Amino acid sequence: MPADIRAEVAREAEPLGIFGRRIHWLDTTTSTNDVAAHLAELGAAEGTLVVADAQTAGRGRLGRTWFSPPGAGLYVSIVVRPSGDLSTRSHPSAFLTLASGVAIAEGVKTSTGLPAEIKWPNDVMIGKRKLAGILAEGAAQGNRLQHVIVGFGVNLQNTSFPLELGDRATSIEAETSRPADRARIFAQILIAFGARYRDLQSGRFDAILSAWRALAPSLPGSLVEWDTVAGVMRGRAEDIDDHGALMVRAGSQLQRLVAGEVRWV
Repeated sequence: MPADIRAEVAREAEPLGIFGRRIHWLDTTTSTNDVAAHLAELGAAEGTLVVADAQTAGRGRLGRTWFSPPGAGLYVSIVVRPSGDLSTRSHPSAFLTLASGVAIAEGVKTSTGLPAEIKWPNDVMIGKRKLAGILAEGAAQGNRLQHVIVGFGVNLQNTSFPLELGDRATSIEAETSRPADRARIFAQILIAFGARYRDLQSGRFDAILSAWRALAPSLPGSLVEWDTVAGVMRGRAEDIDDHGALMVRAGSQLQRLVAGEVRWV
């Protein structure tokens, strides 16, 4: 682990709790989620982290590639083993995605002052540009959830994004015009993640939903479209429900969207 991050984690040991005890730092890997999943299958304890300086096959939602050049971002995956109220929910990965979005936005704001917002289902934004993304992947044995890998990437450096991302992505340095304090940003996100994970484990789902809504002020009224067997549908987002699904008004019908591609128009 780089010295700057190791020192910051040591300073924040108490609020980090289990999320600061076992950190695997890799120079380069294909995907931190893949490494964390392998460790989880071998019995890695809850709170184990995999952090890479670069990913050669980083991925996001729906199989998209996550741009992960060396030193330009935080590329992190966390092993969690939900228990308590969270383990009984029908879609714990969805709640973990919501909680992670809240935590990243809170951690970014605390460490940089940037007004990060959330865009359903898994993006953290600065204005209309994407700063961070989340990918939660669960593994079950029979009907029992074994673990969930919560992966996230945060753009830190003002690097050259691929052409297709140039007008849709941003970074901490692009928004602040100063070097990103990687260690502090990393620690503050983990502190916020730990607090929000404790909310989930204790059944305080309302706290997560309320925080998520407060960090997504542009959601109500936004125009979205999605694909159905009958063709492309359009509607206006109204809210998320108590399970994290997107509620969209299409004509006189209120649609509940939980999976698949949603495009913000």
